Amino acid sequence: MSFDNAYEAVSEANDQARWAFGTGFTDPLSGVDTSLPSGVDGNDLASYCLMLGDDALIMSHRLQQWCTRAPELEDEVALANIGLDLLGQARLLLTRAGKAGTAMPASAGAAVADRPEDALAFFRDEHEFRNIRLAELSSHEPVDFALVIAQLLVFATWRLALLRRLTDSRDPVLAAIAAKGVKEVTYHRDYAAQWTVRLGDGTDYSHRRMQSGLDAVWPYVGELFDTHPVERALADVAVDPAMSRTEFDDVLTQVCSAATLTVPDIPPLAGVSGRKGRDGVHTEEMGFLLAEMQAVARAHPEATW
Repeated sequence: MSFDNAYEAVSEANDQARWAFGTGFTDPLSGVDTSLPSGVDGNDLASYCLMLGDDALIMSHRLQQWCTRAPELEDEVALANIGLDLLGQARLLLTRAGKAGTAMPASAGAAVADRPEDALAFFRDEHEFRNIRLAELSSHEPVDFALVIAQLLVFATWRLALLRRLTDSRDPVLAAIAAKGVKEVTYHRDYAAQWTVRLGDGTDYSHRRMQSGLDAVWPYVGELFDTHPVERALADVAVDPAMSRTEFDDVLTQVCSAATLTVPDIPPLAGVSGRKGRDGVHTEEMGFLLAEMQAVARAHPEATW
C-alpha cells in the first residue's frame, strides 16, 4: 500500500483501496504480465509465493493486534504501518500464487489455481498455511512489548536479506514485489533495531525484558534458514534462505552489541516428525489466530457491503 500513514490508509477518500473481506477490492496485479518464465513449474512457484505471502499475512495480523496496546501513540501508528506494508506484500504474493498454480501438489492440501487473495487468506485451514512459526507467536496476552520487538527484529532482518536476493529472481513479478518490499522492510528492521537498543541499553528492568524477548523467539530462528524442497527446485527463481544466515548473524550481533544484550545460545525448536511451518505444522497459537482473522469471512461467505 502506498500510504504515508495508517490514518490516510483508512480515510474515506481512499476507501476503494482498503482491503477487508467483502469490499470488492481490485486485483493488485491487474495489468501485470503474470505468465510463467520458461521452464518454471507453476505449482512450485505457487507454493513458494504461498510461503512468503503467508509469512507476511500472519505477521501482519500479529502486529495489528498492537493497536491501542503500544507504549506510545507514535508506536501504535508505526506498528500499524508495518502491518499494512506486510499486508500489501501478502496481497501481491497470494495473488501471484493464485495465478501461477494449476493445482497445488497433494501434500499441500489445497487447490490454488485462480483463487483470489481473499480466498487464500480466509478459506484455507491451519494445515494449509505455509508460514514460518515465528510469525504466529503471540505477545498479546500478557502484553509484552519487548517480545514483539524481538520478534519483529528477527523477522525483518531475515526477510530483508531474503528480499534483497529475490530482486534478482528470474520471475519478473517476484523480482518487482521483492524490490518494493526491500524499501519497506528496511524500515521495519531499523524500527525494531532502534527499540532493541533503547530497551536493552536502558534501565536494568528494560534490559531484562528485552533479553527475555530475544530468548523467547530464538528457538524459532533455526527454522528460518531451513531450505525447503520447493526452494531447491526453483533454483534461480527462489532464494535459498540458508545463504543469508551469515548476514542475519552479523546484523543481530551488531544490534545486540549496541544494546548490551547477549545473542542467545538456545537450540532450535524441533518440528513434528521433522515437519515445521513450511510443511503446514504450526504452534498451538495458530488456530486461535486464524479463528480471529477468518471469523467474518467464514460467517458471511461471499458477502458484499
